[in-house]
Amino acid sequence: MTRPIVAIVGRPNVGKSTLFNRLVGERQAIVEDEPGTTRDRVYGTAEWAGVEFTVVDTAGLQDEQETAAASLAEIARNTREQARSAIDEADVIVLMVDTRTGLTAGDHDVADLLRRADKPTLLAANKADNTERREAAIEFYELGLGEPIPVSAYHGSGSGDLLDRIVEALPEVEEEPETEGPKIAIVGRPNVGKSRLLNALLGQERAIVSDVPGTTRDSLDTELTWAGQPLTLIDTAGIRRRGRVEQGIERFSVLRSMRSIDRSDVVMLVIDATEGFTAQDLHIAGYIEEQKKGVVVVINKWDLVEKTGRTMDDYRARAREALDFMPYAPLTFISAKFGQRVQQALETALLVVAERHKRVPTAALNKVLRDAVSSHPPASKPGKWVKFYYATQADVAPPTFVFFCNEPTQLHFSYKRYLENEVRQAFGFVGTPLRLSFRGRDDDR
Repeated sequence: MTRPIVAIVGRPNVGKSTLFNRLVGERQAIVEDEPGTTRDRVYGTAEWAGVEFTVVDTAGLQDEQETAAASLAEIARNTREQARSAIDEADVIVLMVDTRTGLTAGDHDVADLLRRADKPTLLAANKADNTERREAAIEFYELGLGEPIPVSAYHGSGSGDLLDRIVEALPEVEEEPETEGPKIAIVGRPNVGKSRLLNALLGQERAIVSDVPGTTRDSLDTELTWAGQPLTLIDTAGIRRRGRVEQGIERFSVLRSMRSIDRSDVVMLVIDATEGFTAQDLHIAGYIEEQKKGVVVVINKWDLVEKTGRTMDDYRARAREALDFMPYAPLTFISAKFGQRVQQALETALLVVAERHKRVPTAALNKVLRDAVSSHPPASKPGKWVKFYYATQADVAPPTFVFFCNEPTQLHFSYKRYLENEVRQAFGFVGTPLRLSFRGRDDDR
């Protein structure tokens, strides 16, 4: 299943980021896409009344902090781009306005776009911290988007009413149709070569079963058989459509990728070798890791890179530094334009599928655990010595391991990472994240 998407749009400085943090239930850094931001994103997962959905903040802090001297025309241009992109990808739009400053031309500008869209739209009147401002929210009826919902994103008042309305407006989540074989998604930023890779793969000699519409808007799933293995390629939403990619809103392509990632078993993350790892690439990679999907990093346009005897090794080193949160991800270097090594990329993805379903014998796992603890015992406080009892594999896809010990709360994250590395060294699990759970002995009851 794919989560529906809710986008928060509006003028700068109306409190979109504050509402975003309120809905996802935690403070997340909302920053512009610049090198070094890595895992900071403009989206998160919210849950209300048993319904999960993705929330998108349509502007980073840099946009929120436009100077007071910025012209209304410039503000309108920025918000128009933000809103248009959100409209394209979201299932529900929340237009946020500010009861403290009142109705502005900028609010009208965004509302004009939203009224013409065939999307459910809710109007959140923010900073309604007192009776006077809640009553002032009535002036926003003028926008023609229905009843304003007074909220205070900072204090949380009215957020429950807004969430109730959001859940009511969300579309029903579509059940994934049953298909044979694994689902492999091709994702990445615009213009990195996703379409060329898909076409290169389909241009190989193999039996293509059918092209069927996916549950993702504007996507197409291709069922085929590769070396006797049935599989489904999930084309990132919209990549077959020859629409424009506007400057300044490229980061919202991550939403298309998210929809495809949610539906996949393994993701082929396509990177432009001539540009290296951008913040947007890292946003997408971070989401893949969070969703515990298998991954193959596909370095495309390798034919355009000037090479020496160390070019590939140097690129691998840069990739490991950029993707330090997923060191298990294999890299393949291809030229989709010329069909070079595209077969290797897909075969690597199928290897990752197998790794995600690998089961480790309990006896072998516990031997690795004993050896690891013997070589490097966990740090312990006097009187609270950490003692491991046993470990077992609880699930696959992703591989999930449960470690039982007497003091699970005393384990430092670095020791958990050490145990994960020992498991990987012993059993592989190429391209797939692992879930490690640490429990007390009584937790097994």
